Amino acid sequence: MSFFDLHHGASPLILPNAWDVGSALMFRQEGFPAIGTTSFGLAARDGHADARRSVQDSTARLVHQLLNLDCYVSADIEDGFSDSPAAVADYVDRLAAHGINIEDSTGGSLVAPDLHAAKISSIKDRNPGVFVNARIDTYWLGEQATVESTLERAHRYVEAGADGIFVPGVLKPAEITAFTTAIPAPLNVLASTAHTSTWLGEMGVRRISTGSLPYRAALDAALRVATDVRDGRPATRATPYDAVQRMLGEFERTTRH
Repeated sequence: MSFFDLHHGASPLILPNAWDVGSALMFRQEGFPAIGTTSFGLAARDGHADARRSVQDSTARLVHQLLNLDCYVSADIEDGFSDSPAAVADYVDRLAAHGINIEDSTGGSLVAPDLHAAKISSIKDRNPGVFVNARIDTYWLGEQATVESTLERAHRYVEAGADGIFVPGVLKPAEITAFTTAIPAPLNVLASTAHTSTWLGEMGVRRISTGSLPYRAALDAALRVATDVRDGRPATRATPYDAVQRMLGEFERTTRH
């Protein structure tokens, strides 16, 4: 089954987003057929705020490491790290990921849909086999956050060659229905505490990304370990050191060949 096929299965594709090799290996060990990267997690790991075009190199490095895994890899490339459609296409070509996620905002503001469409067209012209997930940040940024404006952008991006449409943010059931009904491409949403994957699948959603949630949950877990020890509570149980060591050792042996 191809990466494209995973967006048209009986249930939504659940895409966990990794910020390093260790997190990706844990996801793959659980049988996820595809793994995404998270620009937020990579930026935070390196000491940067998100969406600052700071993770171009670290994203490429992680993707190239993850391509050694027996699964599909989708890269979160923010806005493509450039205003130039040709430069974005060159970057995606060098990345060699099975899919990319590219957002229509730069520095916290929406960009003109024609510019985003031009980036999508340029990517598909150079890399027709890559799955382009076009992210629409209307609801995420609270800017032009209407069904009509979002659909206008979605149709423009699909016409440009987008294979999927991603609308992150807090969406109401009626909005999800409007998008799954009117957008002629698989709809991607973020995992949330408001909806289950089963319910979203019944609503027509075809891909559910975890985004930065696993990274942020890992921060919470790390803090809980430290505070439990500090405050006299038993330390939290975790995957044994030897198990993680074996997992990383096997990855090292695989990447040597």
